Amino acid sequence: MNPSFGQRDPDARGYYGAYGGRFVPETLVAPVEELERAYLAARQDRDFLATLHALLSNYVGRPTPLYEARRLSQSLGGARIFFKREDLAHTGAHKINNALGQALLAQRMGKKRVIAETGAGQHGVATATVCALLGLDCDVYMGAEDMERQSLNVFRMQLLGATVRRVDAGARTLKDAINEAMRDWVTNVADSYYLLGSVLGPHPYPLMVREFQSVIGQEARRQCLESIGRLPDVIVACVGGGSNAMGIFDAFIEDKDVRLIGVEAGGYRIEPGQHAARFAGGSGGVLQGTRSYVLQDGNGNIELTHSISAGLDYAAVGPEHAWLHDSERAEYTWINDGDALAAFQRLAREEGILPALESSHAVAHVCRLAPTLKRDQVVLVNLSGRGDKDVISVQKALAGGNGNR
Repeated sequence: MNPSFGQRDPDARGYYGAYGGRFVPETLVAPVEELERAYLAARQDRDFLATLHALLSNYVGRPTPLYEARRLSQSLGGARIFFKREDLAHTGAHKINNALGQALLAQRMGKKRVIAETGAGQHGVATATVCALLGLDCDVYMGAEDMERQSLNVFRMQLLGATVRRVDAGARTLKDAINEAMRDWVTNVADSYYLLGSVLGPHPYPLMVREFQSVIGQEARRQCLESIGRLPDVIVACVGGGSNAMGIFDAFIEDKDVRLIGVEAGGYRIEPGQHAARFAGGSGGVLQGTRSYVLQDGNGNIELTHSISAGLDYAAVGPEHAWLHDSERAEYTWINDGDALAAFQRLAREEGILPALESSHAVAHVCRLAPTLKRDQVVLVNLSGRGDKDVISVQKALAGGNGNR
């Protein structure tokens, strides 16, 4: 069972402080309200939770390990570094936790078809995987640029039986894929379920995705107490939409002595169109169903974004992250492309682990942070995904320079 469900809900309108809400066209008001009712009922249903728990254990491979990176810790000096190994979950990333939970909910609601969007492809692969498991039809929308840099994941989705729908509009990345997925949902609400991949979108998605990902933090908390004898001093996770970070932060929100640090994509530099660091260059606004920090110009037009990591290349951040930022419960920083590439290579050479480029941003920040801490302090990093999908992108980036221009 999942004891964190229902412990930290937003208000009745779906807001975390000033952020969140439900900004949808009239045609989606009833479907979103139906989804909220279905989810709130499902999370109280012992049979639903038991099925989810069994599949997380026997299919996904949970719990994922807690691993001490001794060579990296020694080479950096300072704190002991531990990884929560979400890269070892089935399909290679944390995305499977949420995809499984929502697919079971879709099945419970009687939906026969699942619609999803994907950037780095890991959410798409996870969704295609669980749809194959449960016998659901699956359509995944993906920006043309992301399809090019994540071609391996495109083929994986196709092998799993999903239809990958190419999006050529706009910047041809995640934001545009979400637009097309939501258009599909508006047209086909009767038999289709929209399986959103991060803590974004209209209420109840930010709550629902965080709760399905909260298993990460629950396991990590228990594992730290068992293997280290105490809680970590610092927890670090990359933040695109923010589901892996909310997943691991969730179990430690009330532990005020545990620092929570989210790491965004600094891209080339912190200038409009050159990055995806919402807290460094964004402001309050509404994008794709929710109010949060958004990269936008003075007229409210959404700015282009850039990151070497497709999964961090998005103009908004989850509303609960915005609330954690403003309440100063969590800190947010950014890492540029070049430093993420360097961290990717360092972890490969010193620990034999190829991290996803998303996770490499968190590793890069730890490479800066750990030497400033004491040797008896503990840093826990959410290694949210494996880097197999990024090897070609890394090869191209290294052949062309360090990733910054």
